[in-house]
Amino acid sequence: MPKHSENRVMPYSAAQMYALVADVARYPEFLPWNSAARIRARKPGERPGTEVLEADLVISFKVFREKFGSRVVLDPGVHRVDTEYLDGPFKYLRSWWQFTDRAAGGCDVAFFVDFEFRNAILQGVIGVVFDEAMRRIVKAFEERAHALYGAAA
Repeated sequence: MPKHSENRVMPYSAAQMYALVADVARYPEFLPWNSAARIRARKPGERPGTEVLEADLVISFKVFREKFGSRVVLDPGVHRVDTEYLDGPFKYLRSWWQFTDRAAGGCDVAFFVDFEFRNAILQGVIGVVFDEAMRRIVKAFEERAHALYGAAA
């Protein structure tokens, strides 16, 4: 149902931005509405050089507090992070990040998310603020990059 995509140019390398997004366990330190994260499992992926995480995130929004599990495929070779829903309050959830170095420095960042909650009330609440919530999440990653890597790479 709700879908959101953004493209940005960041002054950091694709490897730096990839590392930030791939560090799922640290999301509660900077992401709005993310109150906890736990890595359930970590194993090599199907393609050489990839890694698969199974992670639980706890999302707290207003009176709602929901835990959901996801399968995260990390591909450092192409600076890509793909997420698929495993269990929790969603009907489905898919998202990805792609980071590409720019010849002039910095990188292009592409982000996409598509999901639907099982709970119609929660879906309605999120639907009202969805685009703003997604912009705040992307902004939180930008601010985290600035805190970790400084004003420019």
